[in-house]
Amino acid sequence: MRILLIDDDARLAELLVDYLTPQGVSLQHAGGGQAGLAALAAGDFDAILLDVMMPGMDGLSVLRAIRDGGHRIPVLMLTARGDEADRVVGLELGADDYIAKPFSPRELLARLRAVLRRAAPDTIAEKLAAAGITVDLGAREVVVDGKPIELTGLEIDLLVALLRRAGRVVPRTTLLELAGRGDVTVGERAVDVHISRLRKKLGDDAATRIRTVRGVGYVLARSPEEPADG
Repeated sequence: MRILLIDDDARLAELLVDYLTPQGVSLQHAGGGQAGLAALAAGDFDAILLDVMMPGMDGLSVLRAIRDGGHRIPVLMLTARGDEADRVVGLELGADDYIAKPFSPRELLARLRAVLRRAAPDTIAEKLAAAGITVDLGAREVVVDGKPIELTGLEIDLLVALLRRAGRVVPRTTLLELAGRGDVTVGERAVDVHISRLRKKLGDDAATRIRTVRGVGYVLARSPEEPADG
């Protein structure tokens, strides 16, 4: 993942480089609006982190220039103030998401991955289905037995990881990584809690859709009538 950070805070750039590099993210820093536009013109990036409050050319002006120039690259705005007007204007100009300073690098990475998933052209029309569950990856919508249900972002990611491997055991230790959530550091017990909540929302109280393989992990059935093999 190649990210362009447009922000006048050099210390923030250093902190993000230290955190994101081990996560497989390459971050290039531009210290102002004009420098950011020049870097965008010269480089190839997957997404932009754009500070709203910068001296000279502010973030909203930079965003306007990016969209007026025809760039559809995902943009996540960084803001230190809770001004609703800034958020509304930014979204109207084409911002994909906002995150308020101060923020944790872990949350920022999760937001970036979510924005990139929504923007990925190869997942727009992709659907996964098993055990009476259908997930529209582009729309991030889940339907169970013909009825839509609401899941959190993490629950959807866990469900997708299981759906992609329907009928196969997914170890607890790798489930979050397979779900694309390697930035979320939790113990195996916490994974069990998330799966328990997911089961409840799926109406899987008897654990016939998502079965526990004791001491190993979880397996999603291929169909509601045929429980998955362990």
